[in-house]
Amino acid sequence: MGNRFFLIRYGSEILQRTGEHLLLVGIAIAVAVLICIPLGILITRNGRLRQPILAIANLLQTIPSLALFGLLIPIVGIGAVPAIIALTLYSFLPIIRNTYTGIMSVDPAIREVGRGMGMTDWQLLSRVELPLAMSVILAGIRVAVVIAVGIATIAAAIGAGGLGVFIFRGIAVVNNQLILAGAVPAAAIALIADYSIGWLERRLAIKR
Repeated sequence: MGNRFFLIRYGSEILQRTGEHLLLVGIAIAVAVLICIPLGILITRNGRLRQPILAIANLLQTIPSLALFGLLIPIVGIGAVPAIIALTLYSFLPIIRNTYTGIMSVDPAIREVGRGMGMTDWQLLSRVELPLAMSVILAGIRVAVVIAVGIATIAAAIGAGGLGVFIFRGIAVVNNQLILAGAVPAAAIALIADYSIGWLERRLAIKR
């Protein structure tokens, strides 16, 4: 059977592994958004925290994925938990940085108008700054999702499942069909996520 038939041959398992992959990425991105957007907001309000928080996020980004998985295994074991933690940590930099950049790029004159209308800092943030910064924040989430989809394939090495199972199995037995069965759906997920979030990002940018 030729390479073009790998989707049919491994169809049911591809669906299963795709579901696992999406679950890993979805949970990690959701947790990262809940942590990183508040951190990004925090460093717009407290300049002294900006450098250390961004430095830590930068440092996390430089740690090789297998090394980070290895560091987490003695703490939380193998499986989905260390994979989700690692994917969350790798999402910190783009989301925090873009949240900070988006809010700081809001025209100061708009802020002054809001303050002149008697808005509190919370009202200014929720009604003015975040809506205007949302397209930039989404750009950071978009980058984080694409990174997470790629790194999640490596998580199969620690028993987290996902599409990387096919890739590692294919490498072990030198089978291109198995490698493609993992690589093609993973690439498709990344492209679909990139296009979808990019479309939403552009829509919000136009409304600005």
